[in-house]
Amino acid sequence: MLQPCRLRGVEHEARCGVVVRPLDPTRADGPTIEVHFAVLPALARRKLPDPVFFFAGGPGQSAIELAGPIGRLLARLGNRRDLVLIDQRGTGRSAPLLCDAPAPTAPLAELADPARQRAALQRCRERLQTLPHGDLRQYTTTIAIDDAEAVRQALGAPQVDLVGASYGTRAALEYLRRYPQALRRIVLDGVAPPDMALPAAFAIDAQAAFDALAAACAAEAACAARHPDLRARWREVVAGLPREVALAHPVTGVEERLVLTRDVAVSLLRLPLYAPVLASALPLAIDEAAAGRFAALAGLATAMTGRRGTLDLAEGMHFSVVCAEDLPRMRAAAGGDAAPEAAAPPAAPPAAPDFGDTLARLYLDTCANWPRAAVPADFYALRSSPVPALLLSGGIDPVTPPRHGARVAQALGANARHVVVPNAGHGVLAIGCTRDIVYRFVDAVTDAEALAVDAGCVERIPRPPAFQPVRAPAAEGAR
Repeated sequence: MLQPCRLRGVEHEARCGVVVRPLDPTRADGPTIEVHFAVLPALARRKLPDPVFFFAGGPGQSAIELAGPIGRLLARLGNRRDLVLIDQRGTGRSAPLLCDAPAPTAPLAELADPARQRAALQRCRERLQTLPHGDLRQYTTTIAIDDAEAVRQALGAPQVDLVGASYGTRAALEYLRRYPQALRRIVLDGVAPPDMALPAAFAIDAQAAFDALAAACAAEAACAARHPDLRARWREVVAGLPREVALAHPVTGVEERLVLTRDVAVSLLRLPLYAPVLASALPLAIDEAAAGRFAALAGLATAMTGRRGTLDLAEGMHFSVVCAEDLPRMRAAAGGDAAPEAAAPPAAPPAAPDFGDTLARLYLDTCANWPRAAVPADFYALRSSPVPALLLSGGIDPVTPPRHGARVAQALGANARHVVVPNAGHGVLAIGCTRDIVYRFVDAVTDAEALAVDAGCVERIPRPPAFQPVRAPAAEGAR
């Protein structure tokens, strides 16, 4: 079943395999797809029987494409445990649902045009529906977890340890709901629960991260002196939009002119908040924008967009999941009609004056014509966990902040532990000592030892100070 294979970023040989699965679980005699997975074999001769399954984020990321960084992050666990990466259906090598990426040299004005973006998604949907595996109703988290369970059974593993990142935490929680007997440990990094109504939370959580950045700048003497009242400065920028701006194309380097709208500017602000090291340059970028220079803000956002310019997501799978699972709760949150299975969403913090509803509108418009699966009524339920669960949250995460992790930890009960890394953004596995905490949690012999691991080291990780460019003395004096 397993064949030798080489994976990008992995030094040693891996083992790759497939499980053949029905496209529609209710039609055993219908079309099938191949769900691909890769095993990074344990290095020790006497390996332990519980492999580590990694679930990628998005939704829409390929786990196998992340083999290099994940193999390094979980290297200590990989000494005695196999690491298993499953390309969830619709991603990577598993019946991929990819939209055409914009040409690398496409004009910036086209890339920033929301009407073109919506039209491209419509064309993508129509093309995907012509594929042999193009029934877009068959790509929900629930169906994908049945695929993952088939991988466990094919490997003959009595139990597995789950590590989920971002949307992968939703997948892990669904595995817990459906197959609790198959699990030994659960690690959730950046908790995105099934009842989150993801696009509806984008603005609220980004606002909290931006407010925290402004507060940190005000508390840092040098930042406060150079960039007083960051919120007011940003609103000054937005008040001057739309306006024509000049930006160097990130690929060609040629300066282009385009009309910058409020919606595009808000997107440029939101993306760097994912990573504190990028967010540390936002005070300077906002000052530059207030002076009519938007290159710094655009450059920070470009650093987060991935090789394909779209955060490297399989957009078809992304919208198939979100339209089926999140859209009903978005409608409920907006006071509209909701599907019968969608209970009222959890209470949300106050509105987001600096971020609005741009992303939510994109999803509502796209999902209006996207085929949607019926989600099981109990999909949104959060139940107690019979096995130890370690939940990790970045204190300044703009998309899966601690409020989500705290609520899930309470629902999971006594076997759940929630660790907040105060000065971390989205995803904390790679930060400081976090990977050692995860290793000790999974490797602990008893459940009590796992839940008692010392996580105090993450509290000492500092927030990067506000970035300031190196200036020549004359220029500094003229400021």
